[in-house]
Amino acid sequence: MASDVRLKEQLPRLTDRIVASYTPDDGINHLGHCPLPSYEAIVEILLDIKDVLYPGYRRKIGLHAGNIVYHVGSIIDSLHDKLTTQIARALRHEDRVRNNHNDCESETDYEAKGQAMAIELLERIPDLRMTLATDVQAAYDGDPACQTTDEVVFCYPGIEAITVYRIAHELVRLSVPFIPRMMTEWAHKQTGIDIHPGATIGKYFFIDHGTGVVIGETCEIGAHVKLYQGVTLGALSFKTDDDGSLIRGQKRHPTIEDNVVVYANATILGGKTVIGRDSVIGSSVWVTKSVSPRTTVLLEKPELKVRGAAGEPPQVEAGSYQI
Repeated sequence: MASDVRLKEQLPRLTDRIVASYTPDDGINHLGHCPLPSYEAIVEILLDIKDVLYPGYRRKIGLHAGNIVYHVGSIIDSLHDKLTTQIARALRHEDRVRNNHNDCESETDYEAKGQAMAIELLERIPDLRMTLATDVQAAYDGDPACQTTDEVVFCYPGIEAITVYRIAHELVRLSVPFIPRMMTEWAHKQTGIDIHPGATIGKYFFIDHGTGVVIGETCEIGAHVKLYQGVTLGALSFKTDDDGSLIRGQKRHPTIEDNVVVYANATILGGKTVIGRDSVIGSSVWVTKSVSPRTTVLLEKPELKVRGAAGEPPQVEAGSYQI
């Protein structure tokens, strides 16, 4: 049966109703001539940077000593332009939000600021590669199912999320607004791993399996730390001011020192909570107080109850099981 064309007559009125809801104070519209950072452009930037960080693994294959300089040089040139534009947009928008004005015109040269920040990020790529190489090695060393470091780069969601986090964290250190969070939330959607770009994470970091891991903004994580799926490093509570508004900028998330392992579904909360070096936090525990170095925290061993069919004794096989 064909659609009723007469029903389309109500669409102009519906359009007017929708547009009328776009009020200046509704908080979910951006009407004006100052463009925001482009989500699609930010994703393109991430893909380009990953091509440079992991040459030969991503979109371009067949790289060798004879063409690598041309390939990387072309990407870097393009990244300079894309980053300059997107960072300038983010800086301009932050200025408008913080100073509560709608004027696109400003004496500040955001393009020049954006270019300087773009160049500085690109300058940090060699150091980023060195750090990421330790993360890849940590994954290989920490997972007996892994056959090669190539497998880590190609397949592991943990290294994908960590890579994007480390790029975004450098932008946080450069005081670039909006874009770092856009990057890590894209990685969150891709991997199920939520790392705030403001967190501080040391070298040789490994997230095994990864789904459901949450790492808060003010977390401090040392070197050689390993997390399993479902781990939450979160805030215990949120302080408010006299008006009931959240107090921002304070440490809310835990500190994890060097050589710590946190097993699946453990929850560690609070800005004053410190997990001492060389400790092990067992599965499904809830930790809100500091743990001394070289400590193991476990739940009491659970007891399984197995019921047999009516009139039959339960069949229980004794054994020791490990994951």
